[in-house]
Amino acid sequence: MAISLDGSLVKQIDDALDTTEALKNDEGMYKAPRAAFETFFTKALAAILRATGEKSVYTEEARYTLDLRNTERRTDLTRVTDTLIGILESIKTAIAEGYLDSVSDVIHGTVFADFLDMAQHLLDSGYKDAAAVIAGSSLESHLRQLCGKHGVNPDDASGKPKKADRINSDLTKAGAYDTSQQKHVTAWLGTRNDAAHGDYGKYTGVIVGNMISSIRHFMATN
Repeated sequence: MAISLDGSLVKQIDDALDTTEALKNDEGMYKAPRAAFETFFTKALAAILRATGEKSVYTEEARYTLDLRNTERRTDLTRVTDTLIGILESIKTAIAEGYLDSVSDVIHGTVFADFLDMAQHLLDSGYKDAAAVIAGSSLESHLRQLCGKHGVNPDDASGKPKKADRINSDLTKAGAYDTSQQKHVTAWLGTRNDAAHGDYGKYTGVIVGNMISSIRHFMATN
């Protein structure tokens, strides 16, 4: 089922993005009450769910990011907001460039190579932070697929999904790949987390570019 580009989907994304203007003061700083942020968070998640489905890497990253908002610290609210803006902008780019061809493919996570192509496009367009988020999310989704192949449970004892670093360690122990590759995966996940947490100065566009090409090779060989 192809995604309909009748404009309503993009309009919903734009409406969510427009909400962020109410969060800023005249100097462009985020100064709104907590309730105003929650309005944007709700609209952003609704748009992401509608565009990509419950099981997509976009939705997983959005939920991961929203888990960071359980604080009154203004810096954390700002980071969550900026990351969600990046995800929404990434989806708009994916639609415009034709990367989201099939809702079914997105939901079932079978187009990770396309997501890496999209990450590269975002990087080439100057969006290194969004590129890092999408590439890292693609990697995490691939790791979860490897769990089934190597007999690793992707969930913990309580039934909750394990963190990506824990899965990386468990896959290494199961012989999916060696400790050298484990260290590379740890570094790539670290860059994704830096981008998701707003620590944009900890990496460069060159690092993200190397990350994308290296993840592509890792997926092809594992």
